[in-house]
Amino acid sequence: MSTEPKPTPEAPESGPRPARLTAAAALAALEGLALLAGGAYMLVMGLVGEPDNPQQAITGGGTLVVLALVPLLAARGLLRRRSWSRGPAIITQILALPVAWQLLQADSVAIPGGIALAAVAIAALVLLVNPATTEALGIRGPGNVPDDVK
Repeated sequence: MSTEPKPTPEAPESGPRPARLTAAAALAALEGLALLAGGAYMLVMGLVGEPDNPQQAITGGGTLVVLALVPLLAARGLLRRRSWSRGPAIITQILALPVAWQLLQADSVAIPGGIALAAVAIAALVLLVNPATTEALGIRGPGNVPDDVK
């Protein structure tokens, strides 16, 4: 019986993690932490502050906290080289682009936030679709079916 670990679809072969994969995970984690911080702030202000509508502030804050779990779990999965994690990470970036666009349309201090969010989302998307990233995650492209399946 061999003591060598066998690669599985959920754990591609070992080796150094590509820098692009690490960077994509860091950007996803950054977005998750920003959502978590924003949600926590809204919750606290809804509970102890004086918002116009406390119920709306609490609901919005809770929603942001729950939504923060998606990019945070995706970042953890990317760091652990789990192929499933790329989908939620890409969806998070795609959903961040309309938010960035709305921030860019504002006539306020939200414009720099929109620029930063758009830059992070585009950079993360580029990193997530990079061939080195997909290979490190064990994701095969179309037509790359193993011989034993044919």
